[in-house]
Amino acid sequence: MKSDPGYYDYWPYENRPRIEWPGGAQLAFWVAPNIEFYELDPPGNPHRSPWPGPHPHLPGYSVRDWGNRVGHKRQMDLLTKYGIKGSISLSTALCDHHPEIIEQCKEREWEFFSHGIYNTRYTYGMSESQERDMIKDAIDSIHNHTGQKCAGYLAPALSHSDFTLDLFAEVGTELYGDDAGFYSCDLFHDDQPTPIHLRSNKKFVSIPYSLEMNDTIAFVVYKMDPRRYGQQLKDCFDRLYAEGAESGTVMCIPTHNYQISQPQVLKIYEEVLEYVTGHDKVWIATGREIASYYLEHYYDSAQADIILKNNNLSPRS
Repeated sequence: MKSDPGYYDYWPYENRPRIEWPGGAQLAFWVAPNIEFYELDPPGNPHRSPWPGPHPHLPGYSVRDWGNRVGHKRQMDLLTKYGIKGSISLSTALCDHHPEIIEQCKEREWEFFSHGIYNTRYTYGMSESQERDMIKDAIDSIHNHTGQKCAGYLAPALSHSDFTLDLFAEVGTELYGDDAGFYSCDLFHDDQPTPIHLRSNKKFVSIPYSLEMNDTIAFVVYKMDPRRYGQQLKDCFDRLYAEGAESGTVMCIPTHNYQISQPQVLKIYEEVLEYVTGHDKVWIATGREIASYYLEHYYDSAQADIILKNNNLSPRS
């Protein structure tokens, strides 16, 4: 039995090789709108129920439908106002259900990365072959509908297997070469990008996608009111921005259109975006841009430092 996932090594935050983002920025900032499709009556999964109540769960379904009908436009316009290109964590079934949303995001040159096919179909219980097929279907859908080679992955509803990251990297490379399948948002272990171990030995990186800053986690799990959530986002930024003066950090705001775009919440969200973008040393980027820059400029030095520090931590014989 494994004692840890095995994807990354212990690597103390202190005294790492210094990161400096483009233009001398000390913080890389990205927004990840989860644009999802929830089925009213999805296939059953013995490991997890998609809805908290009995079928049909109309309140949960319809508020998520509101997110795609109404909320998406609100968030899209707001991000455009502040010069932010969203990195969409995409339920790729949306390409068929709401192609107009895909077109609107393409016009704004947003990034699309995979969040599975439906957010009501989970990785749990899949064979390795079934999961490979699901990942391939999602990557192909993104390429066929947007022309983008999918670079990133967030498992549908955060459901994983022991093979998820390996399969994503392998399928992306097989389909589209090294321009695809090279970063994950599924690991929440750091405030900087980190190298990840894969069975293929492909260069692969985890980038921070802060679950604590996720609007659904804030509202549903922690029961925060919107203004408290807005203050939490500013507090998070202040700490990461200050630490970024020593070595570049990453802040992500993961959002859901059915949460962040509610009329009573949007003003708070705008105040946060105005606050963040009002600082000089912020690199407003996409997930792909952050991962690519790190892979090109810092991946090798990070690997060398990890090996050195872990060798020094090894007990002497």
